[in-house]
Amino acid sequence: MTPTPPLANHLTETIRACNAAGDGAFMPFIVIGDPDLATSHVVVDALVAGGADVLEFGFPFSDPPADGPVIQAADLRALAAGTTPARCLQFIAEVRARHDHPIALLLYYNLVLQHGVDRFFADAAAAGVNAVLVADVPLEEAGPARDAAAKVAGICNVFIASELSTDARLAQVAAVAGGFLYAVSRVGITGEQRDVAAGLGAQLARFRAAVPLPTLVGFGISQPSHVAAAMAAGADGVISGSAVVRRIADHGVGTGRDLDTLRDAIHTFTAQMKAATRGAWLPPDI
Repeated sequence: MTPTPPLANHLTETIRACNAAGDGAFMPFIVIGDPDLATSHVVVDALVAGGADVLEFGFPFSDPPADGPVIQAADLRALAAGTTPARCLQFIAEVRARHDHPIALLLYYNLVLQHGVDRFFADAAAAGVNAVLVADVPLEEAGPARDAAAKVAGICNVFIASELSTDARLAQVAAVAGGFLYAVSRVGITGEQRDVAAGLGAQLARFRAAVPLPTLVGFGISQPSHVAAAMAAGADGVISGSAVVRRIADHGVGTGRDLDTLRDAIHTFTAQMKAATRGAWLPPDI
């Protein structure tokens, strides 16, 4: 029988602790090595200082099908700087040495496969990773990744749910998922948006009833009003990527590069997004 990964780990416990305090969890995303590894360390320290609860990292990839132009550009910058999966894992180990925040990865299967599936999960766990979402692997093809994660203590597989997920599909996810459920606020690719979808509340209620994990909402969460809307709809927390990456591009790249300004911009944005989660968590029966 295929082993089932644990439903909860340090990441899950951190989100639940936020909820117990009446808050939502805030998880920012960056591409490691954008525009270089030293700058990524500056960004991570600013995210933590600003109040991030969980850190989500991407490994740069040349053809990321789930990502919009902002994160695609970050991937290209990181690749141009020579960022490899091995360097990403070393970066994570260095982050883990400084911060105790849970770490999640969102990446693509070719990177895992080239590293060796079992070896990747073992090395990721050793570096300090708590959860891995392989964005381009459907549930039906995720067996090798699930098996590899189940062999390593403290690490689990995360899966995505959308408005298109059927009840039967959610039951399948509930049987194998760990860490948290990644709920996309809209069908499509990552990127900033003007508003959160009006039907998000009904969608999240269905997810909460089916999957016994915290539900974090991502894709397009780029301002405090989006956080407030997602929390009011029943999210346990939110994920924000493109808005963070855009600030890196604005202040940490090219002729506009100013690390002090970048640090301040990331810190301010994170603090504002985290503030929007405070006191905003709703228990499932409300």
